[in-house]
Amino acid sequence: MFHPQPPAVSADQLSGLELRKVLDILHALGDSCAGSGDLARRGIEYLPRLIGSDLTTLVVCDIESGHRIVRPEGLLPRSATEVFDRYFHEHPLVRAHSRNAHAVTTRISDLIRPAEFHRLPLYNDYYRPIRIEHTMAMPIHVDERFLVSFVFNRGGRGFSDRERNLAEVLRPQVANLYRYSVAIDKMPAMPADTLSLRAALPLTPREREVLDWVAAGKTNRDVAAILGASPRTVEKHLERIYEKLGVETRTAAAMRAAGRSVPRN
Repeated sequence: MFHPQPPAVSADQLSGLELRKVLDILHALGDSCAGSGDLARRGIEYLPRLIGSDLTTLVVCDIESGHRIVRPEGLLPRSATEVFDRYFHEHPLVRAHSRNAHAVTTRISDLIRPAEFHRLPLYNDYYRPIRIEHTMAMPIHVDERFLVSFVFNRGGRGFSDRERNLAEVLRPQVANLYRYSVAIDKMPAMPADTLSLRAALPLTPREREVLDWVAAGKTNRDVAAILGASPRTVEKHLERIYEKLGVETRTAAAMRAAGRSVPRN
Protein backbone atom coordinates (compact mmCIF):
# COMPACT_ATOMS: atom_id res chain seq x y z
CA MET A 1 0.00 0.00 0.00
CA PHE A 2 1.27 3.46 -0.88
CA HIS A 3 1.56 6.24 1.70
CA PRO A 4 0.10 9.41 0.14
CA GLN A 5 1.48 12.83 0.97
CA PRO A 6 -0.93 15.67 1.81
CA PRO A 7 -1.77 17.66 -1.33
CA ALA A 8 0.56 20.65 -1.46
CA VAL A 9 -1.69 23.54 -2.43
CA SER A 10 -3.21 26.48 -0.60
CA ALA A 11 -5.99 28.92 -1.42
CA ASP A 12 -3.53 31.57 -2.64
CA GLN A 13 -2.31 29.11 -5.32
CA LEU A 14 -5.73 28.80 -6.93
CA SER A 15 -6.62 30.58 -10.14
CA GLY A 16 -9.15 33.36 -9.93
CA LEU A 17 -11.85 31.13 -11.42
CA GLU A 18 -11.05 28.27 -9.04
CA LEU A 19 -11.09 30.55 -6.02
CA ARG A 20 -14.46 31.99 -7.03
CA LYS A 21 -15.90 28.47 -7.43
CA VAL A 22 -14.55 27.42 -4.02
CA LEU A 23 -16.02 30.49 -2.32
CA ASP A 24 -19.36 30.09 -4.11
CA ILE A 25 -19.60 26.45 -3.02
CA LEU A 26 -18.73 27.25 0.60
CA HIS A 27 -21.39 29.96 0.60
CA ALA A 28 -23.95 27.55 -0.86
CA LEU A 29 -23.10 24.90 1.74
CA GLY A 30 -23.12 27.16 4.78
CA ASP A 31 -25.73 29.85 4.11
CA SER A 32 -28.56 29.31 6.64
CA CYS A 33 -27.62 25.64 6.94
CA ALA A 34 -30.41 23.84 8.84
CA GLY A 35 -28.41 20.85 10.14
CA SER A 36 -26.34 17.86 9.06
CA GLY A 37 -29.03 16.50 6.74
CA ASP A 38 -29.21 19.84 4.97
CA LEU A 39 -25.42 19.98 4.65
CA ALA A 40 -25.36 16.47 3.16
CA ARG A 41 -27.99 17.41 0.58
CA ARG A 42 -26.19 20.62 -0.38
CA GLY A 43 -22.80 18.92 -0.57
CA ILE A 44 -24.11 16.21 -2.88
CA GLU A 45 -25.61 18.92 -5.08
CA TYR A 46 -22.83 21.52 -5.13
CA LEU A 47 -19.48 19.74 -4.68
CA PRO A 48 -19.64 18.03 -8.11
CA ARG A 49 -19.67 21.49 -9.66
CA LEU A 50 -16.04 21.77 -8.60
CA ILE A 51 -15.04 18.10 -8.71
CA GLY A 52 -16.80 16.33 -11.57
CA SER A 53 -18.31 13.08 -10.32
CA ASP A 54 -20.68 10.44 -11.69
CA LEU A 55 -21.81 9.58 -8.17
CA THR A 56 -21.32 11.83 -5.12
CA THR A 57 -22.36 10.72 -1.65
CA LEU A 58 -21.98 11.55 2.02
CA VAL A 59 -20.79 8.41 3.76
CA VAL A 60 -20.88 7.68 7.50
CA CYS A 61 -18.71 4.72 8.47
CA ASP A 62 -19.23 3.10 11.89
CA ILE A 63 -15.76 1.72 12.56
CA GLU A 64 -16.84 -0.47 15.48
CA SER A 65 -19.71 -2.21 13.70
CA GLY A 66 -18.16 -2.21 10.23
CA HIS A 67 -21.29 -0.68 8.72
CA ARG A 68 -21.59 2.16 6.21
CA ILE A 69 -24.53 4.55 5.83
CA VAL A 70 -24.84 6.32 2.47
CA ARG A 71 -26.64 9.60 1.88
CA PRO A 72 -28.90 10.12 0.01
CA GLU A 73 -30.80 7.05 1.10
CA GLY A 74 -31.92 4.66 -1.62
CA LEU A 75 -29.17 5.74 -4.00
CA LEU A 76 -27.62 2.27 -3.93
CA PRO A 77 -29.50 -1.04 -3.66
CA ARG A 78 -29.45 -2.77 -0.29
CA SER A 79 -27.49 -5.64 -1.81
CA ALA A 80 -24.64 -3.24 -2.71
CA THR A 81 -24.54 -1.93 0.87
CA GLU A 82 -24.31 -5.49 2.21
CA VAL A 83 -21.46 -6.29 -0.19
CA PHE A 84 -19.56 -3.14 0.84
CA ASP A 85 -19.91 -4.00 4.52
CA ARG A 86 -18.52 -7.48 3.82
CA TYR A 87 -15.23 -5.86 2.79
CA PHE A 88 -15.53 -2.81 5.08
CA HIS A 89 -12.28 -3.22 7.01
CA GLU A 90 -10.37 -4.18 3.86
CA HIS A 91 -11.30 -1.02 1.97
CA PRO A 92 -8.12 1.02 1.29
CA LEU A 93 -9.77 4.37 2.08
CA VAL A 94 -11.46 3.11 5.24
CA ARG A 95 -8.15 1.70 6.44
CA ALA A 96 -6.27 4.91 5.62
CA HIS A 97 -8.78 7.34 7.18
CA SER A 98 -10.23 5.47 10.18
CA ARG A 99 -9.16 6.97 13.52
CA ASN A 100 -6.64 9.10 11.60
CA ALA A 101 -6.75 12.68 12.88
CA HIS A 102 -4.50 13.73 9.99
CA ALA A 103 -6.62 12.18 7.22
CA VAL A 104 -6.61 14.18 3.99
CA THR A 105 -8.43 13.96 0.67
CA THR A 106 -7.26 10.70 -0.91
CA ARG A 107 -7.87 8.64 -4.03
CA ILE A 108 -7.87 4.85 -3.97
CA SER A 109 -5.09 5.09 -6.57
CA ASP A 110 -2.97 6.97 -3.98
CA LEU A 111 -3.07 3.84 -1.83
CA ILE A 112 -3.04 0.88 -4.17
CA ARG A 113 -2.01 0.36 -7.80
CA PRO A 114 -4.93 0.01 -10.24
CA ALA A 115 -3.95 -3.51 -11.32
CA GLU A 116 -3.85 -4.64 -7.69
CA PHE A 117 -7.14 -2.90 -6.94
CA HIS A 118 -8.81 -4.72 -9.84
CA ARG A 119 -7.80 -8.05 -8.32
CA LEU A 120 -9.53 -7.32 -5.02
CA PRO A 121 -12.91 -8.97 -4.24
CA LEU A 122 -13.99 -5.45 -3.14
CA TYR A 123 -13.59 -4.23 -6.71
CA ASN A 124 -15.07 -7.27 -8.45
CA ASP A 125 -18.03 -7.70 -6.09
CA TYR A 126 -18.82 -4.06 -5.36
CA TYR A 127 -17.29 -1.46 -7.67
CA ARG A 128 -17.36 -3.36 -10.94
CA PRO A 129 -21.13 -4.16 -10.85
CA ILE A 130 -21.99 -0.47 -10.23
CA ARG A 131 -19.46 0.59 -12.93
CA ILE A 132 -17.19 2.64 -10.70
CA GLU A 133 -13.48 2.68 -11.50
CA HIS A 134 -12.19 5.66 -9.53
CA THR A 135 -13.02 6.86 -6.02
CA MET A 136 -11.80 9.84 -4.00
CA ALA A 137 -12.79 10.54 -0.39
CA MET A 138 -12.80 13.90 1.42
CA PRO A 139 -12.87 13.11 5.18
CA ILE A 140 -14.72 15.80 7.17
CA HIS A 141 -15.05 14.08 10.56
CA VAL A 142 -12.86 11.43 12.19
CA ASP A 143 -13.07 10.14 15.73
CA GLU A 144 -12.60 6.80 17.49
CA ARG A 145 -15.89 5.43 16.18
CA PHE A 146 -17.05 7.36 13.13
CA LEU A 147 -15.55 8.38 9.81
CA VAL A 148 -17.62 10.86 7.77
CA SER A 149 -16.62 11.70 4.20
CA PHE A 150 -17.90 13.18 1.01
CA VAL A 151 -17.03 10.59 -1.65
CA PHE A 152 -16.60 11.23 -5.38
CA ASN A 153 -16.90 8.33 -7.85
CA ARG A 154 -16.27 8.02 -11.59
CA GLY A 155 -16.59 5.30 -14.15
CA GLY A 156 -14.30 6.93 -16.72
CA ARG A 157 -11.17 9.01 -16.21
CA GLY A 158 -9.43 9.14 -12.85
CA PHE A 159 -9.26 12.13 -10.53
CA SER A 160 -6.33 14.42 -11.32
CA ASP A 161 -3.84 15.80 -8.80
CA ARG A 162 -5.41 19.23 -9.31
CA GLU A 163 -8.87 17.92 -8.49
CA ARG A 164 -7.56 16.24 -5.37
CA ASN A 165 -5.83 19.46 -4.37
CA LEU A 166 -8.99 21.51 -4.93
CA ALA A 167 -10.96 19.11 -2.73
CA GLU A 168 -8.29 19.36 -0.04
CA VAL A 169 -8.47 23.17 -0.05
CA LEU A 170 -12.21 22.83 0.60
CA ARG A 171 -11.97 20.03 3.17
CA PRO A 172 -11.09 21.97 6.38
CA GLN A 173 -13.86 24.49 5.75
CA VAL A 174 -16.42 21.78 4.97
CA ALA A 175 -15.32 20.00 8.15
CA ASN A 176 -16.05 23.18 10.13
CA LEU A 177 -19.47 23.40 8.50
CA TYR A 178 -20.12 19.76 9.40
CA ARG A 179 -19.32 20.41 13.07
CA TYR A 180 -21.61 23.43 12.97
CA SER A 181 -24.42 21.44 11.35
CA VAL A 182 -24.16 18.67 13.96
CA ALA A 183 -24.31 21.30 16.71
CA ILE A 184 -27.48 22.67 15.12
CA ASP A 185 -28.98 19.16 15.22
CA LYS A 186 -28.42 19.11 18.99
CA MET A 187 -29.93 22.52 19.70
CA PRO A 188 -33.37 22.46 21.38
CA ALA A 189 -36.25 23.77 19.30
CA MET A 190 -37.28 27.35 20.04
CA PRO A 191 -40.93 28.29 20.69
CA ALA A 192 -42.57 30.16 17.81
CA ASP A 193 -42.88 33.41 19.79
CA THR A 194 -39.18 33.27 20.70
CA LEU A 195 -38.29 32.75 17.07
CA SER A 196 -40.34 35.80 16.09
CA LEU A 197 -38.65 37.96 18.72
CA ARG A 198 -35.23 36.71 17.66
CA ALA A 199 -35.96 37.49 14.01
CA ALA A 200 -36.86 41.07 14.97
CA LEU A 201 -33.47 41.76 16.57
CA PRO A 202 -31.39 44.26 14.53
CA LEU A 203 -28.56 41.79 13.90
CA THR A 204 -26.80 40.40 10.85
CA PRO A 205 -27.15 36.64 10.14
CA ARG A 206 -23.61 36.05 11.47
CA GLU A 207 -24.32 38.03 14.63
CA ARG A 208 -27.46 35.94 15.18
CA GLU A 209 -25.40 32.76 14.90
CA VAL A 210 -22.90 34.05 17.46
CA LEU A 211 -25.68 35.11 19.82
CA ASP A 212 -27.45 31.74 19.49
CA TRP A 213 -24.30 29.90 20.57
CA VAL A 214 -23.64 32.33 23.41
CA ALA A 215 -27.21 31.82 24.58
CA ALA A 216 -26.56 28.05 24.47
CA GLY A 217 -23.70 28.53 26.95
CA LYS A 218 -20.77 28.31 24.55
CA THR A 219 -17.54 30.19 25.24
CA ASN A 220 -15.97 32.49 22.66
CA ARG A 221 -13.45 29.78 21.85
CA ASP A 222 -16.25 27.22 21.40
CA VAL A 223 -18.16 29.57 19.09
CA ALA A 224 -15.01 30.28 17.08
CA ALA A 225 -14.41 26.55 16.56
CA ILE A 226 -18.02 25.91 15.53
CA LEU A 227 -18.12 28.80 13.06
CA GLY A 228 -14.60 28.36 11.72
CA ALA A 229 -13.55 31.84 12.92
CA SER A 230 -10.98 33.20 15.37
CA PRO A 231 -11.87 33.99 19.02
CA ARG A 232 -10.99 37.62 18.31
CA THR A 233 -13.54 37.73 15.47
CA VAL A 234 -16.19 36.34 17.82
CA GLU A 235 -15.30 39.04 20.38
CA LYS A 236 -15.79 41.71 17.71
CA HIS A 237 -19.20 40.26 16.80
CA LEU A 238 -20.18 40.32 20.49
CA GLU A 239 -19.11 43.94 20.86
CA ARG A 240 -21.42 44.90 17.99
CA ILE A 241 -24.22 42.73 19.40
CA TYR A 242 -23.97 44.44 22.81
CA GLU A 243 -24.07 47.86 21.16
CA LYS A 244 -27.09 47.02 18.98
CA LEU A 245 -29.06 45.44 21.82
CA GLY A 246 -28.10 48.07 24.39
CA VAL A 247 -26.59 45.55 26.83
CA GLU A 248 -23.19 45.09 28.42
CA THR A 249 -22.83 41.36 29.12
CA ARG A 250 -23.29 38.06 27.31
CA THR A 251 -25.93 37.04 29.88
CA ALA A 252 -27.98 40.14 29.15
CA ALA A 253 -27.63 39.56 25.40
CA ALA A 254 -28.81 35.96 25.80
CA MET A 255 -31.81 37.15 27.82
CA ARG A 256 -32.70 39.69 25.15
CA ALA A 257 -32.47 36.97 22.46
CA ALA A 258 -34.88 34.82 24.50
CA GLY A 259 -37.37 37.69 24.74
CA ARG A 260 -36.82 38.21 28.45
CA SER A 261 -36.48 41.61 30.08
CA VAL A 262 -33.01 42.60 31.21
CA PRO A 263 -32.79 43.83 34.82
CA ARG A 264 -31.56 47.39 35.22
CA ASN A 265 -28.82 48.18 37.72
